Amino acid sequence: VQLQASGGGLVQAGGSLRLSCAAAGRTFSTYVVAWFRQAPGKEREFVAAISRGGEDTYYSESVKGRFTISRDNAKSTAYLQMNSLKSEDTAVYSCAVVLADLSYFTPRNILRNPTIYNYWGQGTEVTVSS
Repeated sequence: VQLQASGGGLVQAGGSLRLSCAAAGRTFSTYVVAWFRQAPGKEREFVAAISRGGEDTYYSESVKGRFTISRDNAKSTAYLQMNSLKSEDTAVYSCAVVLADLSYFTPRNILRNPTIYNYWGQGTEVTVSS
């Protein structure tokens, strides 16, 4: 699976952005999709994940209530709607997929481990100015 992330940019604090993760291939619906981010000088951080059908999601505490992950399997695309952005959200955002369903990962915090993911897209840069 080839993944292409897009939608990053410069936004003021309090603003919104929507990131997209487009997949090449017809098996997109068999993968859990996750978003990660990496700020300069920091380790890669889990942001959110969504089940194959889109009915179940999991978020990091730092973005819960502000970010929404979704997917459109007909378009082989996942999204990350980011609202109420803060300067600490500045990072390069990447999408990743794992061939399994969300229910397989118990406890859920296993999803935070980047090594479980099979494929990664290149990042898209988000800069939030304060």
